[in-house]
Formats: sequence, C-alpha cells, structure tokens
Amino acid sequence: MVRVWGRYLRGMSQESLEGRLALVGGASQGIGRACAMELARRGARVVVSGRNDEGLAKVLGELPAVAGGPHETLLQDHADAAAMERAADSLVARLGVVHVFVANTGGPPPGFLVDAPAQDLQKALGQHLAAAHGVMQALAPGMRQAGFGRIVAITSTGVMVPLRGLGVSNVVRAAMANWVRTLAGELGRFGITANMVMPGSTRTGRLEAIMQGRAARSGTTVDEVEREMISRIPAGRLGRAEEVAAMVGFLCSPAASFVNGAMVPVDGGQNAMQG
Repeated sequence: MVRVWGRYLRGMSQESLEGRLALVGGASQGIGRACAMELARRGARVVVSGRNDEGLAKVLGELPAVAGGPHETLLQDHADAAAMERAADSLVARLGVVHVFVANTGGPPPGFLVDAPAQDLQKALGQHLAAAHGVMQALAPGMRQAGFGRIVAITSTGVMVPLRGLGVSNVVRAAMANWVRTLAGELGRFGITANMVMPGSTRTGRLEAIMQGRAARSGTTVDEVEREMISRIPAGRLGRAEEVAAMVGFLCSPAASFVNGAMVPVDGGQNAMQG
C-alpha cells in the first residue's frame, strides 16, 4: 500500500507546475484564457498578457490562488513585436525566471491569400512570429539557467492542411511550425521543450466570426455553416477551449519532458480522416 501511494504522489508531482512562472499570450478570452486557468490549476503563477485591459482584469480575478505568489497582468498589444520584447525583458528583470511561455495571439483576418496585400503578411508575421521570437529570446536565458523551460505555440490545423478562406493564417502558422521545431532542436539539451498545439474547430469568438462570415458569403445561416463544419469532425461536435488547454497543460508539465518538437492536433480527428 505504501509503495502504491508513493507512486501516486510521484505521478501527481509530474503533473504539477508549483513554483513555476508562466506567461500566457492572448489570455483575456478563448483558448488563451483557458490555458491560463489550466496552468494556474496545476500550481503555476501566471502572467496573463493581451491588449484588453478589462478582459485581463476579469481573468485575473478568476484564476485560482497558488503558493508561488499573486498572478499578474501584462497589458501589451502583440502586434507590436518590439514592445512585446521590451515587456518580456522587464518582466524577467522584475520577477526572475519565466519557466513557461504560451505563444498565443489572435489569428489574421479571414480571406483568400491571392487577394491579400503583402502588408497583411508582414503584419501577421510580426504579430505571431516576430513577437513570439522576441519574447522567447528574453525568456530563454532564464530557462537555461533553471534547467527547465516550456514553449508552446497555439496555431491551427491549417499547418497540416491549409484551410480554405484563411490564406494569411495558413502561411503564418506554417512559419510558426518551423520556428517551434527549430527551437526544439536548439534548446532541448537545456531541459527546454518547444511544441505546438493545433486546435481544430473550437467554439471561440474567432470561430463564431468565421462562421458568420461564411454564412454571409454563401447566403446561408450560421447554424447551417456550423452543421456542415461538424459533419466533417469524427467526434461529431465542436471542440472546447478547455480541451485545448488540457493539452497545453500537459506539454508544460514535467511529465512531458521527452515531448519536444511535436505538432499536436486537438481537432476531434478531423485532419486524421482528411489526411
């Protein structure tokens, strides 16, 4: 009985992030908010980042208290990559090692790639790739020193199969995929992992906007668009932000120390069937 209980306690510690500090982008709503809640549930002290002051304050009030200290907000627009890097530098100078970085920000507007001006690509690459890279460079030295680091990028299943009508997003998400894989190879020996979580059709504000746009263009209703979307998902439903966050929580935990450079779909099996 003692041996069984000991194994149980060791198993629990492998899931815990107690004593760790996490920075979560786009955390005022949707998947970012769910990730912040999940990491705090695992014991991490969380800094929630985004540009919506009211939304961040609301999330801050909802996070469960942890032993490592009070959770905080970082009011910053991820579209300003240089400002994001400065904010990350200041965060490290003030709080010390940030062990977990969840790179998450709002997706580019929908539309066909052939119609997108070059400025849209430049803006999206700045908001996603350049901003995440600057933050990573600010956090990586502390992660190396601690011998523990977790970088998780939230993207889209468009990395695997380009999604119709999300042209700029498809390009930028693919760039993020190789960013993650390259970091996995360069930082793995320091106890730092870099992975990507690719949500499928997940019920968020962004998905609602996408469905409304499709309904308007096709002359149908949002309900009809949703039913058609669900018909292509083996699980038979849309995903929940908390389900994406559960995968992020695992990848950030000690239990996932040998998971590095992975591209993990959380999509109810949709891309497995399409592939």
